[in-house]
Amino acid sequence: MHRRPARRTLERMTSRGRSPRAARWAAVAATAALALLGSLVAPPIAGAEARPTAGAAALTAADGATNPLAGRRWGVYKGNGDQSWAPYVKATGTEKALLGKIALRPKAKWFGAWIPSSDIGRTVDAYIANATGGDPEVLVQMTVFRMTPWEHEACRRLPTAAEQASYKQWVDRFAAAVGDAHVALVLQPDGPFAQCVPGRSLVPSRLIAYSARKFSALPNTAVYIDGGASDWPEDDPAAAVDFLVPAGIAHTRGFALNSTHYTSVGSDIAYGAAMVEELARRGIPGKHFVVDTAKNGKPFTWKQRRSSNFDNSPVCRSRTDTRCVTLGIPPTVDVTNARWGLSATNRASAGRLVDGFLWFGRPWLYMQADPFVKSRALQLVRTSPWH
Repeated sequence: MHRRPARRTLERMTSRGRSPRAARWAAVAATAALALLGSLVAPPIAGAEARPTAGAAALTAADGATNPLAGRRWGVYKGNGDQSWAPYVKATGTEKALLGKIALRPKAKWFGAWIPSSDIGRTVDAYIANATGGDPEVLVQMTVFRMTPWEHEACRRLPTAAEQASYKQWVDRFAAAVGDAHVALVLQPDGPFAQCVPGRSLVPSRLIAYSARKFSALPNTAVYIDGGASDWPEDDPAAAVDFLVPAGIAHTRGFALNSTHYTSVGSDIAYGAAMVEELARRGIPGKHFVVDTAKNGKPFTWKQRRSSNFDNSPVCRSRTDTRCVTLGIPPTVDVTNARWGLSATNRASAGRLVDGFLWFGRPWLYMQADPFVKSRALQLVRTSPWH
């Protein structure tokens, strides 16, 4: 049964007022669609360093036979569709080396309604071609953020009939463009907003489920539906499962955690393991998950940084600073490496359940949306314990 959202979840949803990230997307959407399409179709900027070992080296894990992310190279998109790319190419010396720690990492670029249905197919085609370099065995990472309305607007109204039809058309064209490419796909960040829709309607969740089925039907796409973070819904894995079930988790590889928050890897592993157990209790066994580690090098919860600018929380001032934003563990399937400092329990859970630590968060962007902020990016790298 779909439960009423817990008080803590509703507090988290309303504490920031209107979502700054949603407002930022609204402001840039009109120009972003044209700019993104052009930049994805364009070749990488001349003079860029190839450095394939930065993101294309083979990443392997002990369970490579069953983990869809293991045992193959992870592609790095090199073009203006990634806001970090042009600043990296233009930089020199130490700044270039630092920015390369972001630009040359495998990342899951976000795709949403700012790219119209008429353009999404060729945009995805171009992105995959660039990230794979034409090698069909390379893994591409993508994030789909297409639901309209979403975030705080989703708490006030449901999608219109026209918006629902547009959503499905967009998803159909996106899936057709992906085809048989090897893809890790994070579906609909900020998943807990499904809990605050008017009248507890399941319309948004059913649209996400449409995507989950469509993308999971592709031969080489591993889908991970956003499940919030260990602090959202706070300490309540059952509440997260409440919105994942109608969103189609049964059809997917699993779920994704920490897309827009800054919680610790250890807390997300423990939380995710509890979610897997809860899913199994509800008749949906065998799920796995991924954790974003782009921004939790010095982790904190949303309660520890209550602010209208939570999406743009302060960057660490030094490597000794705490409860601040800095780059976390580099993208990898080597989730049990002792270097990450995980507890024995977390390492055991990660080895069984975590497909990878990925970068689908974007702390180098203003409000995690747009534009790229070079000073912020440089400080993220300088203060990271992992870089």
